[in-house]
Amino acid sequence: MRTDIEIAQEAEMLPVKDVAASYGIGEDELELYGKYKAKLTDGLWERIKDRPDGRLVLVTAINPTPAGEGKTTTTVGLGQAFGKMGKKAIIALREPSLGPCFGIKGGAAGGGYAQVVPMEDLNLHFTGDFHAITSANNLLAALLDNHIHQGNALGIDTRQILWKRCLDMNDRALRNIVVGLGSKAEGFVREDHFVITVASEIMAILCLANDMEDLKVRLGRIIVAYNYAGEPVTASQLNAVGAMAALLKDALKPNLIQTLEHTGAIVHGGPFANIAHGCNSVRATKTALKLADIVVTEAGFGADLGAEKFLDIKCRKAGLKPDAIVLVATVRALKYNGGVPKDQLKEENLEALKKGIVNLEKHIENMMKYGVPVIVTLNSFLTDTEAEHRFVQSFCEERGCEFALSQVWEKGGEGGIALAEKVLYTLENKESNFAPIYPDEMGLEDKIAAVAREIYGADGVSYAPAALKAIRKFQDMGFGNLPVCMAKTQYSLSDDQNRLGRPEGFEITVRDAYVSAGAGFVVILTGAIMTMPGLPKKPAADNIDVNEEGVITGLF
Repeated sequence: MRTDIEIAQEAEMLPVKDVAASYGIGEDELELYGKYKAKLTDGLWERIKDRPDGRLVLVTAINPTPAGEGKTTTTVGLGQAFGKMGKKAIIALREPSLGPCFGIKGGAAGGGYAQVVPMEDLNLHFTGDFHAITSANNLLAALLDNHIHQGNALGIDTRQILWKRCLDMNDRALRNIVVGLGSKAEGFVREDHFVITVASEIMAILCLANDMEDLKVRLGRIIVAYNYAGEPVTASQLNAVGAMAALLKDALKPNLIQTLEHTGAIVHGGPFANIAHGCNSVRATKTALKLADIVVTEAGFGADLGAEKFLDIKCRKAGLKPDAIVLVATVRALKYNGGVPKDQLKEENLEALKKGIVNLEKHIENMMKYGVPVIVTLNSFLTDTEAEHRFVQSFCEERGCEFALSQVWEKGGEGGIALAEKVLYTLENKESNFAPIYPDEMGLEDKIAAVAREIYGADGVSYAPAALKAIRKFQDMGFGNLPVCMAKTQYSLSDDQNRLGRPEGFEITVRDAYVSAGAGFVVILTGAIMTMPGLPKKPAADNIDVNEEGVITGLF
């Protein structure tokens, strides 16, 4: 059986200008990065911005397990299936982070015969967007420390510095560091921290900004520290905005590549969904909606994280209204939720399936609370049985969901036609009445409680004293109207990654909070979630290599 990277390397790609032409994009509206990658110019947006929008389909999933779910694979395959059916469709994805590529999760190009290409470029440096974000983030950190070193005219309290440096790599040794060691000329000695680039507020800002003007306003609002009077100090006060914007000028433009079957893929931005808001950029989605009749996009991790933030943060801020939600599951993952060990998932086990399907049930209920019709798809494996498929189908249809098997990993677009037909039926016959799960005017504590109870199924919320103090301070500072961005483990509906299925009788524990004033949300840290992940005992980097001809192996 060929690996994903072998399939991708054997693909016959079209020049990206030809892919663009199929959507009416001219060569002068592209900024080429070689033959197969391009950025979409501001001029393109100006030309198409007044067109009516296409239909927006969100792909999400149950909580991830070691058995795999295939959310990106389903997204890519569904876009390819629409192409085979003669529909004008495009997909909109996030860019992968180098951290999981070299860590444990791998890349984010899809899999099998449902991939975006060039796969190696996408999973590694791509068009440099993440490097630009890293540089802008660390420029702000450098300007902050330099301001303190040069006399500290703003009266910054070095015990209340909030801005962290970042790196797009899993590196636990950088979580807590000390800077400024040495002579007086080396700067002021203080504790500092790193986050992974995808958790930087600048990543969130880039993904939520509409244009350069909006980007600069948001950058200026970033709160980097508090002064001795307890007042916030912003990036604007450090005169950092212009230089940061210059670094982000090209990164702000969406990227165009293609699937294995030449469906267009706009890939831009990549905040994690467990520690950030988990969606590709607003610019990418809005551009896609002007170029195609159907846009298939995804949100990271399970629906309790990525989809919740897509719906409660991105759609709220950007004025987007999804028309349908595709919820991805696998028989293997449902059995894992039912208590079956990973090495026994190939065996038919209807009892375990019945026990574990409650995880899917909760996600169905959650998505329906937003007023958007739901289609469930099983990403099928060769080890699945007919009885298992029938059980899941009956379970979903009894709850008012359309259902379809997906075989896109094995068959590409052809294997996604059954799902595409169900999505088309839903778009044509079921109305979406989208509304976020809580209103803007609700207080921060009530918003946290709404997500905890309605989405996670918690009985309530408990707060560490410091977290409650911070949240109430943000409320008093005028940030109470912002949405909340919940940082939580992706492996469970609860904040305990070991509680699988549909946990009951638990509280969500909030241990800390901080405001991302530029992005426009308040981040709520629950459980033991880390904003700088570490590498596993055997990282994926161990298997990655490149030969004398420049061919990369080991990426997945």
